[in-house]
Amino acid sequence: MFPIEVWITYTLACLLLVISPGPDNILAIGRGLSQGKLAACFSGTASGMGILFHILTATFGLTLLIQTSELAFTIVKIIGASYLLWLGIKVLKSRSLINLTPTKKQPLSSILTTGFLSAALNPKPGMFVLAFIPQFVNPELGSVTTQMIIYGIWFALLTAIGFSLMGVFASQLAGWLHEKPKVINGLNIGAGLTFITSGLAVAALKQR
Repeated sequence: MFPIEVWITYTLACLLLVISPGPDNILAIGRGLSQGKLAACFSGTASGMGILFHILTATFGLTLLIQTSELAFTIVKIIGASYLLWLGIKVLKSRSLINLTPTKKQPLSSILTTGFLSAALNPKPGMFVLAFIPQFVNPELGSVTTQMIIYGIWFALLTAIGFSLMGVFASQLAGWLHEKPKVINGLNIGAGLTFITSGLAVAALKQR
């Protein structure tokens, strides 16, 4: 059902997607810098859960509904764009996504929720999943649903591991950044603008 050459090609394509800059790996990196390795892993795992959410909705038809129903598409788009814009404005105002000063740490449950919602409420990954994974599915090799879910779980797992590793690596830079407040401020501004840009990109999405 899963030819090795197809699996390798699919894995390489997934890894390229994972390392591409976006709001969710920015979140994991920010958590790693501010709260350390465990927080980074929670954020990365949450992003993987968000991808898995899109896999399941794509497999069982919700993403297709969003593509075919203008009302459903508009509702999801508004919710996703609003959440990303809210995150961006919040980061720009508080400059606290990356914060190395001793403050009360954000609960891991809150980090998990934020990471999941950032990925799950953004319709772009869902649209992408619906276009991307079927390219590797072969109906002649067995159940299409099973293939979609297995490929999707692998993509979600690679996302969780990749984003977590980015955050863990970033946590190693915390000591170096501690003496560079201007760099930290710049990173917060960059992160906030990334969220806002992503939110505007979602708001500009058109139904295909």
